[in-house]
Amino acid sequence: MDTGTATLVVGLLIVALLVVALVSMFVKMRGMGAAGGSSEVLDQVEADSARLRAAAQNDADEARAQARRDVEELKSQAQADIEEMRARALSDAEEARQRSDQVGADLRDQRTDLERREQRLVEREQRLDTETRSLEERAHELDEKAAALEARSTELEELETQRREVLERTAELTAEQAKAELVSSVEEQAKREAALLVRDIERDANENGQARAREIITLAIQRLASEQTAESVVSVLHLPGDEMKGRIIGREGRNIRAFEQVTGVNVIIDDTPEAVLLSCFDPVRREIARLTLEELVLDGRIHPHRIEEQYEKSKAEVEGLCVRAGEDALVEVGITEMHPDLVALLGRLRYRTSYGQNVLKHLIESAHLAGMMAGELGMDIKQAKRCALLHDIGKALTHEVDGSHALIGAEIARRYGENDDVIHAIEAHHNEVELRTVEAVLTQAADAISGGRPGARRESLEAYVKRLERLEEISMSHDGVEKVFAMQAGREVRVMVLPDVVDDIQAQVLARDIAKQVEEELSYPGQIRITVVRESRSTEFAR
Repeated sequence: MDTGTATLVVGLLIVALLVVALVSMFVKMRGMGAAGGSSEVLDQVEADSARLRAAAQNDADEARAQARRDVEELKSQAQADIEEMRARALSDAEEARQRSDQVGADLRDQRTDLERREQRLVEREQRLDTETRSLEERAHELDEKAAALEARSTELEELETQRREVLERTAELTAEQAKAELVSSVEEQAKREAALLVRDIERDANENGQARAREIITLAIQRLASEQTAESVVSVLHLPGDEMKGRIIGREGRNIRAFEQVTGVNVIIDDTPEAVLLSCFDPVRREIARLTLEELVLDGRIHPHRIEEQYEKSKAEVEGLCVRAGEDALVEVGITEMHPDLVALLGRLRYRTSYGQNVLKHLIESAHLAGMMAGELGMDIKQAKRCALLHDIGKALTHEVDGSHALIGAEIARRYGENDDVIHAIEAHHNEVELRTVEAVLTQAADAISGGRPGARRESLEAYVKRLERLEEISMSHDGVEKVFAMQAGREVRVMVLPDVVDDIQAQVLARDIAKQVEEELSYPGQIRITVVRESRSTEFAR
């Protein structure tokens, strides 16, 4: 209980005592007024009043005692709080003193660091002053040397004049004659320097151009290279047994004659075990005949009527495969609209090869290459792809129509409503007509890259050997050539020259002349690298 509560209790007790006293007095007054009140009642009231006063006194004493206890407790609590506050103040003072010490230490460190930096700045200024004086001395020396060189130059000019006069007297040459000889010498020297400069420029251009071309060709080989297909006019059909050959021939050759007459394909039956050969220049017709004979062999019924029925079914199947192949090619390249007949012709190239390279895959590869180059140049990619995809479309009809496949393809594209840029790119990709558009140039470049990349095409052994022999003949026909080696399947020629006859500049000129002659006289896929090797050796024997 706190002091306020105790005071309130004491006040209430005093009020109660006053009330009791007033009641007692009122009773007395009423007794006196009535003059006959009972003394017993008065005694009882006095007794009750005495008890109430005693009880009030006790409560007041207890309240004062409780108030004193509360005051003592509050004093004790206040003393404890004061002690705690004093301890906290001492702790804060100690912490403040430590922080002050730390700040003082930091200030001392900073002052030391500043003094160290000032010392370094002073030393640096001293070094700069020393170097400045040294540079001034060196500049003075250079000025003196320049003056000396100028005097020496004047002296040399005078000596040159005297030497020229002596030479004119000795050689009996006039100044004009000496000037002509000097001009000739300078001209020769300038030609050599120009040749060196041209060689350096060509080397830089070749390095940059080859780096860019190598990037495109590498992408083409990695992403677009077609599988190898041997160029051939013969298909091989395997049989379940040699007795099937007799059934193919039929009685007195009736079946084989009917087959050849219906399909237009020659059937070759030789000693090859369990196999027959189908020979025809038209790959589509040869494929139809192969499917026809394969179904006849599986069915086992081989006679003229059955041959005609199966031929019609195989023909429809191959035509469907051609259309499907053309549609797949359009989807792969990203072209959405094309005349259906043109799509069918494009699909027929699935069965056509050129130098061992599948023509349809060559067209798809060329389209991707043309699209890449068009994208680099900021041109219409779809237009470039369309030109490259259709540039060899004429090969689908070269067995049926006379003329160049480029001109045939251009006529086909014109017939089926292709635009003029596509038609021009088709007819100009082999230079039958002059190139007029960038799309035509890109088509020609894509065709050359696809056909000339390593491993893309094959050629006959006889043509290959003749080409290598002609390469060596062209290289050996030049002066100063000692040996020639055709390497890398005819894609590189190493020319060994005599070092005392051909110098470094002439070697560069010789390589350019050989390359130019090869371009003019030979036809080959890709490019041929001409390397001229000039080597000097000195040999002595120790005895």
